[in-house]
Amino acid sequence: MKVLKERILKDGKCYPGGILKVDKFINHQMDPNLMKDIAVEFIRRFASSKVNKIITIEASGIAPAIMMGFLMNLPVVFAKKKKPSTLDNMLTTKVTSFTKQRDYDVIISKDYLTPDDHVIFVDDFLANGNAAKGIIDLCRQAGATIEGMGFIIEKAFQDGGQYLRDNGIKVESLAIIESLDNCEIKLKEA
Repeated sequence: MKVLKERILKDGKCYPGGILKVDKFINHQMDPNLMKDIAVEFIRRFASSKVNKIITIEASGIAPAIMMGFLMNLPVVFAKKKKPSTLDNMLTTKVTSFTKQRDYDVIISKDYLTPDDHVIFVDDFLANGNAAKGIIDLCRQAGATIEGMGFIIEKAFQDGGQYLRDNGIKVESLAIIESLDNCEIKLKEA
């Protein structure tokens, strides 16, 4: 996705330890036109999938997921990182955040993830795949079917993408980072 790759090179910032900061346009301040383009591309890539629900995890996956849901006329469910006092009928799993270096209990209501659901999971980053593994666990608990997973940015130098592909998950990444060595952003050529 050329427009996304150009934006990463222009506005992305690299930090030691394999951190790519894209908060200027994806996960703090958002560019709604870019989010629409991202959603359209995910819809194109998953066009042959039987899907009735978009799923994500709070917070950075919500914008592309809601845009997809809007364009596809599908509900969007986001896994929460804090249990609301009003939620009792829930599925739960643990997820480790690569960026924040902490564990979260991630929850979804059993009312919104069921055996009838065929889902596409959407998130901003795929690094070690921890969020994706958590969603896989929640879907397994619910009996839901994962039709695929879409990531705005994949870090190919970390093992999450390989893990998902090795486990039969259809993965679509719109921009793949080959390296962040010496804080230089090196994108995979398409």
